Amino acid sequence: MKKYLFQSLFILMVASFFGIDKLAAQSVPGDSIIAYFVKDWERARAYTDDYMNAMPADKFSFKAHDSIRSFGQQMLHLAQANMFFIMNATGEKQTFSGRDLEKVVSAQSADSVKYYVDKSYDYAISSIKKASASSLWETKTVNMGRTYKEPAMIWMMKAFEHQTHHRGQTTIYLRLAGVKPPPEKLF
Repeated sequence: MKKYLFQSLFILMVASFFGIDKLAAQSVPGDSIIAYFVKDWERARAYTDDYMNAMPADKFSFKAHDSIRSFGQQMLHLAQANMFFIMNATGEKQTFSGRDLEKVVSAQSADSVKYYVDKSYDYAISSIKKASASSLWETKTVNMGRTYKEPAMIWMMKAFEHQTHHRGQTTIYLRLAGVKPPPEKLF
């Protein structure tokens, strides 16, 4: 017992000596958060472009299994979700909406998929750049079969999580098509 008490007191002493309590108490300004989001979205766009460029154009219709989306459909789903989540976060009018692109045959060619995906990233980046720091904390209510009430920043984070998830799913498509996935772009 004395050992744990001594360790705890030692850690507190070191933390107060180095001012870690003050560092932890500082907040990150909203403008910096927006800059981080933009930087990550620009990186994600480049990374997703690497994925689309790695897949041969004639393999965009490839499915890892009959019951799931094709590579192109995954990317179109990613694109529409980018628009949906970022629109909910920022209120910016979507560049394209309405039709379920992953079910539109004419949208499934490699060139069309790349067009829609790149447009969705351009939209996300542009919309986030226009956001004000104070808008990050505004509650946005969205009905997706269930009503969600979250700050705009959470919707931006969900958008980023979603696109990362679907791009990640396409790694197996590339491997099954005999293509080595692009190296990770962590920063």
